[in-house]
Amino acid sequence: MELFFPKMAVGLNPSTVDLLKRFNRSFPQFYEQFVSSEIQIQNLRLAYQLYQQKKAVIEIKREGSKNALFFVYRNQSFLLSDIFGVLAAYGLTIHNLSLYGQIRQPMLVFVKLVVSRGGKALSSQTAENVCRAIQESLTGHFEVEEMLSVEFNLDAGLEGVSTEFYVDPVFHLPALLIEANTQPGLFYKVMYAVWQEDLLVVNANLLVWRGRTRLILYLLGPNESLIPEYLGQKIAEGIRTRLTA
Repeated sequence: MELFFPKMAVGLNPSTVDLLKRFNRSFPQFYEQFVSSEIQIQNLRLAYQLYQQKKAVIEIKREGSKNALFFVYRNQSFLLSDIFGVLAAYGLTIHNLSLYGQIRQPMLVFVKLVVSRGGKALSSQTAENVCRAIQESLTGHFEVEEMLSVEFNLDAGLEGVSTEFYVDPVFHLPALLIEANTQPGLFYKVMYAVWQEDLLVVNANLLVWRGRTRLILYLLGPNESLIPEYLGQKIAEGIRTRLTA
């Protein structure tokens, strides 16, 4: 880890506030303005937990009839493909997605997913198995694509796909809008296509409405670079082709 984490105090004392300000500088400009202080503190604590345990932080907590899955690790283009692949393999429904990625070292990504299975919260055993599968997928011991191929035809394209690239005027980050008919394996296939383009997701918005799923992904290009407009249009078309082929 390339951040220095002194012993964290309970509550927002001056040293914690100072640490939080330094921590927030590694995120895009909009982070401190649009992300609640509660989430900022939560992400700082998760980063400290990652620093302590030296491996990905993966936790699943009960939230009423659903579960919240928390994930923190160094951001890499394959991560989301693995995470969503595991969730698809276990037949989980994704209700909400929050993702905050740093654009400066140590390039951590903080993900919260609200999930359920069959309209119910996960059993403690299933939650444990999902966490273990995600952890093992990061080390190559859990073959996501092999397990998914039993449940899904991975060669089948998604239906009703449209893609659009633009530079967000508020966040000043390259953005990719992806819409498709809601269908099994959608999130995995989208994130797999993003991985194939070697893109790094640093923020995401999700909307599921009337049988359609809309994802807005804020991105960095290869080597954590900004994506020029002409290249972004090619990437959007390339991802659409990958998703429909």
